[in-house]
Amino acid sequence: MAGNSMGSLFKITTCGESHGGAVGVIIDGCPAGVEISVHEIQQELDRRKPGQSSITSPRREQDEIHILSGIFEGKTTGTPILLLSYNADIRPEDYEALKNTYRPSHADYTYQMKYGRRDFRGSGRASARETLGRVAAGAIAKKYLKKYLNIEILSYVEQVGAVKSDMDYKRVSIDAIESSIIRCPDPAASDKMIALIEQVKKEGDSIGGIIKGVIRNVPAGLGEPVFDKLSADLGKAMLSINAVKGFEIGSGFNCIEMQGSKHNDPFIFENEKVKMKTNHAGGILGGISTGEDIYFRVAFKPVSTISKKQETINQNNETVELEAAGRHDPCVLPRAVPIVDAMSALVLMDHFLRHRAYDVNMPAIQSADAVTL
Repeated sequence: MAGNSMGSLFKITTCGESHGGAVGVIIDGCPAGVEISVHEIQQELDRRKPGQSSITSPRREQDEIHILSGIFEGKTTGTPILLLSYNADIRPEDYEALKNTYRPSHADYTYQMKYGRRDFRGSGRASARETLGRVAAGAIAKKYLKKYLNIEILSYVEQVGAVKSDMDYKRVSIDAIESSIIRCPDPAASDKMIALIEQVKKEGDSIGGIIKGVIRNVPAGLGEPVFDKLSADLGKAMLSINAVKGFEIGSGFNCIEMQGSKHNDPFIFENEKVKMKTNHAGGILGGISTGEDIYFRVAFKPVSTISKKQETINQNNETVELEAAGRHDPCVLPRAVPIVDAMSALVLMDHFLRHRAYDVNMPAIQSADAVTL
């Protein structure tokens, strides 16, 4: 089935269903010699797994990752890497009553129309559990980018419902993000967000919000012209995440309220470097990185599965009343933060390798020294 892979040179293919035997990923094109351990991959997966706090799904999955190929003696071999995590806390019986029902705003109907059948157990392939493979692959990409290019990737919850943090992304640190169960580095906004999610949860409902992504120390020159712009690939990567309904980079939709004289980013030469006085472009011009921070926002809808009664239809086109069971997040954002990180890393990794592939002046990476494009 097409549509399960991404990347040109650093290519990943995910596999597995929510309540199937396992979920995982195959990574093809990872350079040899990258030091990576099970622990490093597991650290990223622990940020994504369910059951982390009172505002996430209570499903009990340890998401224990197994390295089955492509890594030997703690380093990548250059051959395909297979990472697998076996599902443990599966309860397909929770979904038996839904097998002939189209849940509002779920992929039940569209999968049925496309394939003539669907896996109704927790949405099957359409479940956010599929993102485990992305996060596992992203852990390797993040390690490579940090070690060899000093690229730092982080994201955080900026808004839940109407509660918004105005914190400057330049001041945000990973420690501040991880200090909050909602993964918002702004303590005052974080408390309000948590209270809102807990209230929505009590009501049997759900709520959405916005995650801000930040990529620091990106060298100028990454990205391809026209169809494979770095911004376009980042947009596609983010929009491929479950529940994402919007993506904007730099000034985004706010740019329509600005005039060109205010929105343009003047070039300056400072400390022997070409820089910009402002960064409304979000670190990308013409689809190619400028050397400034890349920053963007990703909008997530409210989780579709709620315990409130809703009206829908079944496969016989009969009107039925639905009160969903199962274990679901009242707000997907805390667990989506590492997914946004991973997708950023996968896109940057692929574009770096593409750039290196046709740059004859690019030295082979043999140490942890940062490479200048």
